[in-house]
Amino acid sequence: MQVELDKQEITELLKSSDRERADLLNRAQEIKDAAVGNKVYFRGLVEFSNICSKDCLYCGIRKSNGKVVRYNASDEEILAACRFAWENRFGSVVLQSGELSSPAFVKRVDDLLKGIKKLSKNELGITLSCGEQTLETYQRWFESGAHRYLLRIEASNRDLYYKIHPNTEKHLFEKRIEALHFLREAGYQVGTGVMIGLPFQTYEDLADDLLFFKKMDIDMCGMGPYIEHEETPLYQYRHLLKSKQERFDLALNMIAVLRILMPDINIAAATALQAIDPAGREKALKVGANVIMPNLTPCDYRKEYLLYEDKPCLDEDAELCRNCLEARIELAGSEIGYNEWGDSKHFQNRKS
Repeated sequence: MQVELDKQEITELLKSSDRERADLLNRAQEIKDAAVGNKVYFRGLVEFSNICSKDCLYCGIRKSNGKVVRYNASDEEILAACRFAWENRFGSVVLQSGELSSPAFVKRVDDLLKGIKKLSKNELGITLSCGEQTLETYQRWFESGAHRYLLRIEASNRDLYYKIHPNTEKHLFEKRIEALHFLREAGYQVGTGVMIGLPFQTYEDLADDLLFFKKMDIDMCGMGPYIEHEETPLYQYRHLLKSKQERFDLALNMIAVLRILMPDINIAAATALQAIDPAGREKALKVGANVIMPNLTPCDYRKEYLLYEDKPCLDEDAELCRNCLEARIELAGSEIGYNEWGDSKHFQNRKS
C-alpha cells in the first residue's frame, strides 16, 4: 500500500490546485480508510504552563515576550482536567508546556504522570509535548507512564530552521534531531511536525520535510499552517507570507501527501487549521488526519497559551469543546474511538 514518491513528485502534488487537488485529497482519504480505518482518536490537550526557556522567533510564548502573562496550572487543576478526559472516555491526554528542563520540572512531570495513571486506573494513554530533554529524562517519563511524545522540528531544512530560531547553543538544530533519536531509543511512539507557509519557506522545503518524516520513520505527526503573532521577531516578514487561505490549502495538501507516503501513521488535525477556517479540523479529517485534540486547559489560562494569533476555543469549557468536536467529527463522516488509546499502527507494525 505504501507509495514511493520522489522530491519532484511531492513538490508537484503540494502545488496541486482545483481538479488535481480534488484527486489528491480523495486518494489520501481512500488510503487512510484502508490503512487506519474511519476512527478518530481524542487526545485531551492540557497546556499546563506557558513558561519557556526558549526564544523561538515565531512563538507567542517565547521567553523574551514580556507581554505574556505567565502561568503554571496547579497539579490539582491538571489532574482534574485528566479526570474529565477519563470520565468522558477520551482514551488519551496530551500534557504540553513551554520548554523547561530543570530538575524541579522533570520531577513535576514525573509526578503528574504517576498521578494520571493512578486516577485513571492505568486506563488513560499519555502523550507528552515538553520539548528537548536528556535521554535519561525521556526514559524516566516513559517508565512513569508516557508512551507517546511530540517534538516538532518546525523546519527540517537547517538554514530555514535558523531563520525561525536564534542561532545559539540553546536552539541547536542538531540537538533537536538528537532529541528525536533519544525518544525512539527510550521506547516512545515518536511524533514531530512543521509549520506550513513560513516566510522564506519553499515548496521544495516542504517536500523535504515530508521526506524527513519518512527517513525518521515517525509514528505520528502534528503540523499546521503558520499563523503570525505580532509580538514575535518573525512578524516583520509577514509581507512574504502567502494568504491565510493559501496556507490552509497547502496544509491540507501536506496532510494528504503525508498520508499517501506513510499510510499507517497517526496524523493530528491541528487547531491552527480552525483559526483560519471554522471547519478546518473536519476538512483535515476528510483528507488523512485521524487524531483531534479537544482543549481541556482551564479557561482562565487558555488566552495566555497563545503561540499564534486568532487561536480558537479560548472561551469554551471542556464540556462545550467535547460536544462541539463530537458533532464536527460526525459531520465529517467519521466515528470517535472512545476509550481507545489509538496507538499508531505504524509503531505497532514496526515493533512486530
